[in-house]
Amino acid sequence: VKAVCLDPRNNFHVDQNLTENDVQNLIQLCVSRLLDTSNPSLSTIKMQVYFDLNYTNRAGLLSEQQHVLEGRLAAVVREITDSHPCVQEEMENLYQKIISYMLLSSGLGSPTDLEVVREVTAALQSVFPQTEMITFISLSKKNKEQQLKNLAMLVTGIRLYNKELGQGGSGIDDLPAILNEAIPAATWTVNEGLNTCHMLAYQYTALLESMQEDQHRYTQLRSLKLKEALFNVRQYEAFLRILLSDAITSAQETEKMNVQFAATMEQLKSTAQNKVSIDTKEVFPLFAELSNLWTRFQDEILLLSFLTNMTNNLQQFSEIQSQLFPEEVLTSLLEGVTVKTDEERIRETMGTRVNVSDFKNQEWLFPETTDNFDQLLIQYCGFCAHAIGVKGLTIPGNPAIGILKHREKCYVFSSKEAAYTFAQDPDKFIQLNVEKAQEYAELIQLLQLHHRFEYLAPYVQARKADKCLMEPTIKCDSSTQTDTHILPPTIVASYEWNEWELRRKAIKLANLRHKLTHAMQTDLSHMRRNNCTQVYLPKDVSTQTKRDNSSNVPRPQIFLEGLRGGSSPATQMVKVDLTRPVDET
Repeated sequence: VKAVCLDPRNNFHVDQNLTENDVQNLIQLCVSRLLDTSNPSLSTIKMQVYFDLNYTNRAGLLSEQQHVLEGRLAAVVREITDSHPCVQEEMENLYQKIISYMLLSSGLGSPTDLEVVREVTAALQSVFPQTEMITFISLSKKNKEQQLKNLAMLVTGIRLYNKELGQGGSGIDDLPAILNEAIPAATWTVNEGLNTCHMLAYQYTALLESMQEDQHRYTQLRSLKLKEALFNVRQYEAFLRILLSDAITSAQETEKMNVQFAATMEQLKSTAQNKVSIDTKEVFPLFAELSNLWTRFQDEILLLSFLTNMTNNLQQFSEIQSQLFPEEVLTSLLEGVTVKTDEERIRETMGTRVNVSDFKNQEWLFPETTDNFDQLLIQYCGFCAHAIGVKGLTIPGNPAIGILKHREKCYVFSSKEAAYTFAQDPDKFIQLNVEKAQEYAELIQLLQLHHRFEYLAPYVQARKADKCLMEPTIKCDSSTQTDTHILPPTIVASYEWNEWELRRKAIKLANLRHKLTHAMQTDLSHMRRNNCTQVYLPKDVSTQTKRDNSSNVPRPQIFLEGLRGGSSPATQMVKVDLTRPVDET
């Protein structure tokens, strides 16, 4: 219905109420579109709806699987945690339920296999003998659930260790070996599909370009729905790229886990092998680590199965290509036409780039002037913003030519000429692209144009970040219950919520500063209590003083003359006293 309403050729106005004739016309057009199985556009929309409703990223798929597993185990966990056995027979029954939980939670072997049950029982008894059941029963419900999870990890780790030693492991598949074979096979299948998509996209693009250059070829090929076929191939390619990326991530995670699993197993062997007694603090963490790694292997098996199913189911939506354009028909149409790959188109334009000085009011981004250039969010999924609306072609743009930033959005182009033409009036060409999406509704998903068509949605809701199409609103009745008082009550007796009561207390406290405490004693009461007084005894006190004084006397100055002799034979010495008197100092 949305696709028919969007198509301007059908003359439906979204902002007007439909008359009875309009409704009948709309129904007829929708039925015609649904019955037109030869139109690639319908297959593309089916493909988009299927992928949107079924694809989930790694985190979402694993989270969903965890919820499913918890739902399956909920009944068993409830029986174990709510049970309060009193006699020995009830204790044994509860222990058997714990063994069943170990089997179901690990997923290693069938619960009906007696050999598997014996292995699990032996492993559980080694870490949790029945003598500890009394302690287990006394735990709270939450602690019981946590201990069950811990025991499940230990039992799984012990079974994996025994399998490595060749002393058990019944019903345990070699998941690392299975993944090492299955992941390359799945990756090869996706790559083969991508190669086919690429070849068809290159051929369809070449035919459409030849139609625009030659009027005779346009008349010959205009009824073949080449554009719809091109859009179908490009959408199929986009979905396969997503699946290929997930497969590569799975391969990388598997490689890391293989190394970690081997290292943990070797460490456990060196710690536990050939020893009579082992410290549980050393081996229990290693058993738990083995269990966690094996759970991640199981997750990768689940993810790989999901990717394989998605790849196989998507293939049905591209089968229309071989029906409309068999190989011999396509070969005859391509006679005399040069087919260029996307890589060849980019190489042809690597030497050209936009001259920024030619545009005064436009912002251009280049690799050498922009941080995180490769991480920019390009509009239209990286296709040329000019070729979509003008030619109706999905040609990959070359960022090296220059990325135009217009209204906080980035656009790339397949040639310098297309970039210059688009930059002269970006809003005009953006509107042309929107009109092209109205004519071919599958472009809304392919080019990520949902923000342009929000008004057509019958409901307003937030879309998931990893999905494109809006999902229907799911309603359900739910109820919750909480305890009245979760924490123990804490009552502060001195607390007052009334402001005036606080004022009254403040006035009383302030008035105490002007009060004195008085006491008296009568003849009848003074003998009823012991009074004591303590005084300090007199002490001898003495002081001592000292006076420092000084005086100054003249410095003696006495000179002797004639000690060296003279002309007379006898020495005549003269003594001269120049010392100043004391009273002059």
